Amino acid sequence: MEAIGKLREDIQKELEDVEFIIGWEQGFDALHATPLFIRSQEDIDRLIWNPLCVHNLASYLPQLKGRKVGVLLKGCDSRSVIQLLQEGLIQREEIVIFGISCPGVVDLSKIRARMNVSQVKRVSFAEGNVTIETPQGREEFPLDEVLATKCLSCQYPTPLIYDHLAGEALSPQRPADLLYKEVEEIEKLDVKERLAHWERELNRCIRCYACRNACPLCVCQDYCAADSRNPHWLSQRAGIGEKVMWHIMHALHVAGRCTDCGECERACPMDIPIQRIRKKINKEIKALFDYEAGVNTEDTPPLYTFQMEESTIREKDW
Repeated sequence: MEAIGKLREDIQKELEDVEFIIGWEQGFDALHATPLFIRSQEDIDRLIWNPLCVHNLASYLPQLKGRKVGVLLKGCDSRSVIQLLQEGLIQREEIVIFGISCPGVVDLSKIRARMNVSQVKRVSFAEGNVTIETPQGREEFPLDEVLATKCLSCQYPTPLIYDHLAGEALSPQRPADLLYKEVEEIEKLDVKERLAHWERELNRCIRCYACRNACPLCVCQDYCAADSRNPHWLSQRAGIGEKVMWHIMHALHVAGRCTDCGECERACPMDIPIQRIRKKINKEIKALFDYEAGVNTEDTPPLYTFQMEESTIREKDW
């Protein structure tokens, strides 16, 4: 049975016991999927699953605490759920998880860079290729060339936590040494070049906070430091100083908690590669504490603990 058939069958079995189940349906055109809230058989018929299902649906869960719901999760998204469970932001017994083995999702900005997508009529996936039809003609190219960057080094194609699994469990197919490739390229630059790189990238920021709003681990939006008047951390000025301050603040807030789902970068309307900042911090957390966020429900994030002496930090030698 295809994954979508198994998903629909499993959802039908669970639907009566939950308030709703969050999945994906076709969006406003053939190139876009959008979140779907399933409450009936008619809704199940609208469910889709393909590489256009890019959203991390775990982002909805913290605000649904106290209500029993279902959610469809890819491997990377399942790490967000594990991290939310670790932090007590959701309760396991309130969530039915439908896991989906995932070979990768597309980065729409990579497709937009290759062709005019203003009038897409049809999109199909077969034999490792994606085919896009528009009134101007038909374009076909390898799926790998338009996959999200996070998928090119994915080590968790199968969800780490689930109640039902659709599709065969997949082993990691991507080289693990590519995980920090972009970070390592920036690390090779000297300090002035690094500063110039980030000023150039972050200067495009319009401070719409889409990166914050899409982040499944950024859960204190009502009391966000970016909106605070007392203390007033950020002004309304649009200078590079405020932009850098915001991005550093956000990155440090999710330090040791970021599960590398890439929602911040996907949601950015200015195509700023902000996931690289979080990857850099993830790399340092891994080196210092041998810790990877969202992998084990029994783990305690290192920044949630305090020890007078950390075995990997020699403060007295500073």
